[in-house]
Amino acid sequence: MSLFSKHPNFDIIGKRAFALGLSGLIVLGGLGAWVAGGGLPLGIDFSGGTLIVLEFDRPTSEDTVRDALAALEEKDVRTYGDSGAGILIRLPQSGAEQGLSLEQGAEAVVSILGSSSLGNFEEISRELVGPVIGAELKQRGISAFAFAMAGILAYVAWRFSFSFGVGAIVAVFHDVAITLSLLMFFGYELSLNVVAAMLTITGYSVNDSIVVFDRVRENLRALRRDSFETVVNTSVNQTLARTIITSGTTGFAALSLFLFGGEVLRGFAFTILVGVISGTYSTIFIASSVAIAITKRRAARRSRQARVPASSSRPERQVSTQRADKTARSARSPRSPRSRPKGPGSKAPAS
Repeated sequence: MSLFSKHPNFDIIGKRAFALGLSGLIVLGGLGAWVAGGGLPLGIDFSGGTLIVLEFDRPTSEDTVRDALAALEEKDVRTYGDSGAGILIRLPQSGAEQGLSLEQGAEAVVSILGSSSLGNFEEISRELVGPVIGAELKQRGISAFAFAMAGILAYVAWRFSFSFGVGAIVAVFHDVAITLSLLMFFGYELSLNVVAAMLTITGYSVNDSIVVFDRVRENLRALRRDSFETVVNTSVNQTLARTIITSGTTGFAALSLFLFGGEVLRGFAFTILVGVISGTYSTIFIASSVAIAITKRRAARRSRQARVPASSSRPERQVSTQRADKTARSARSPRSPRSRPKGPGSKAPAS
């Protein structure tokens, strides 16, 4: 039994309980890290503030730069890039700062480091985001994700069925939850690049789910005598090779971007890589399992509703049947001669 054979026959639906347990374990771990860390750290796009990237002429440690900037109360210093000489300095937003005060903070950092003994450096980039822009970008990111979810649910429910639409949405939320959990584990910030990557993996995951659902719809006509679980399992097996090959090519591209794309694109590439893997997993296990559960529940509810009127009208049918039987028996049974009425002109029977 090979993965790329013409007729793979893996019991995928039978393993759905294990798959759901594994997903729940990862999500709970991410939720615990979320609570312990006070939530996913927001990038400068959403939180506002000043971000400066410097490249020194020799390797410089974070502690050295942090000690040189001791005059600044709030600062976040991190290593940037793989050369060992790149430093990222972030000044968080404090109060209702405007563009001028943010620019003054950036100039203060450059001035202090220029007068220190750390050596020469080059300013690679400088970003200034005020509180109004940060709040607006946050609202737009939430709105974009909400509109994407609503559009996906409406399209899949119209194109296939409501249970398939809910399965696709649950799979998307699963992918987002897994991605956010791993972003928490590995210390990435939620930036506009990460939000764009999440919207990308949302569409990618739904595309894989639609391929499986379309095959399920075809097999529902071809395999009418089989159960719905068997039809779904057969459909997932038939599209398994296509799903893995497509996800594999995208995953290799995201891995190359993660390894060689630089620090700016690392968060974006990491989100895409995790989302592709999680999307493939959710297409195979999560979306189909949710569709099966909802379809079975709706079928059971319809059968119960069909039995209730039948059981309530059964006594009336029994009473009417008993009356009809009694009438028929009385019509078929002949009258006894002794029970015939004797009229005044009736004659006695001959002896």
